[in-house]
Amino acid sequence: MRFDVITLFPELFGPFLQHGINRRAFESRQVDVRLWNPRDYAEGNYRRVDDRPFGGGPGMVMMAEPLWRCLQAIRTDRAEPEGQRAPVVLFSPIGQRLDHAAVAAWSDSQGAVLVCGRYEGIDQRFIDTCVDLQISLGDFVLSGGEIPAMALLDAVARLQPGVLSDQGSHQQDSFNPALDGLLDSPHHTRPEVWEGPQGPMPVPEVLLGGHHGHIARYRREQSLSLTARHRPELLAQAREQGRLSRADELYLRQQGWL
Repeated sequence: MRFDVITLFPELFGPFLQHGINRRAFESRQVDVRLWNPRDYAEGNYRRVDDRPFGGGPGMVMMAEPLWRCLQAIRTDRAEPEGQRAPVVLFSPIGQRLDHAAVAAWSDSQGAVLVCGRYEGIDQRFIDTCVDLQISLGDFVLSGGEIPAMALLDAVARLQPGVLSDQGSHQQDSFNPALDGLLDSPHHTRPEVWEGPQGPMPVPEVLLGGHHGHIARYRREQSLSLTARHRPELLAQAREQGRLSRADELYLRQQGWL
């Protein structure tokens, strides 16, 4: 799959694409990321890409024309048939909230053109005529779309075959259907007893016993408890969709969560 990123700051992506385990996806071009600077498609000696907003107000607005020219260059480079063009995605506060289901869909797609806005925003005329989908990370505002773009690329890359050392790792991620959309359970590693700031803290005994069935049940119960405490709406959704077993229901009642 291929993601073309329109950004005024392509240099921000260098370290992200070159470090960490997900770099395997980028280096192998399983997730082919190409960076495009709209300033290269602006006119004049100063290559201006922004101007003051009509009607007054603070800040500057990214101009439609450089973005449009940049997008046309991407379309030419991708050489896609008219009916099979990759969608244009803008990261903005009014967008759909990015979640695991959306990431899973993107991980099995042809990719997209990701538009990273800056300043006060983008000329609405470009959005109205060129953008197919808007995505948000949450109810807060960032200085630009680069961080959301990296978040999407990171989440998509780790789902590609061979990227994670253990192919089953992402199956145990929070929100994954393999966990029925619940939160992941806590994790522990060596030493068996950590001399922490509050005194000796041992690893839960069940994790040391080697009984796979007991370990699986313990982790499931921890997942249920964490979800009930921190994201009860996910637990309610799992119940509504019939994804909880009788043992799950019994445990939740015993703990007072139901």
